[in-house]
Amino acid sequence: MKNRLLAVLSVTALAGALFVSPRVEAKGYGMAGCGLGSLIIKNNDISQIFAATLNATGIQTFGITSGTSNCSSDGIVMKEKAQELFVTVNYESLEQEMALGKGEKLNTFAQLLGCTSDISSAQFGKMAKDKYSSLINSDTTPALLLSAVKSEVRKNESLAKSCALL
Repeated sequence: MKNRLLAVLSVTALAGALFVSPRVEAKGYGMAGCGLGSLIIKNNDISQIFAATLNATGIQTFGITSGTSNCSSDGIVMKEKAQELFVTVNYESLEQEMALGKGEKLNTFAQLLGCTSDISSAQFGKMAKDKYSSLINSDTTPALLLSAVKSEVRKNESLAKSCALL
């Protein structure tokens, strides 16, 4: 019964949305967030309620997972999650490479923080080596390491300018 009701609501919402706004907006999405509602509903305050309702049917979850329906995977949240995952998976390698100030995983870590030039990667490696004892200790976890590295990058004037994803 619940599934049938949800199906009827979805069809009704979709049909109503097609009459309200036949255009698909190419730019971003409104306050309702990404999802089918952002594709069908025009971006204005009143219609955002309807868009949010349409998004709540479960289509938004699919859009976020698949990167469709205006739900891109290049947002800042996704980038932060990628940083967290990378540090967690590569923690031991990072620990070793940070002590040396160079290495493949350390360069990748720098890139995930937005340090894209060779110069900023080299500066990142030097910072990691110079600050190693304050970044890594017996109590350090991957989450604490990520936070501490971001803090050190923000303190470094040159890195703060060249590393965009802090």
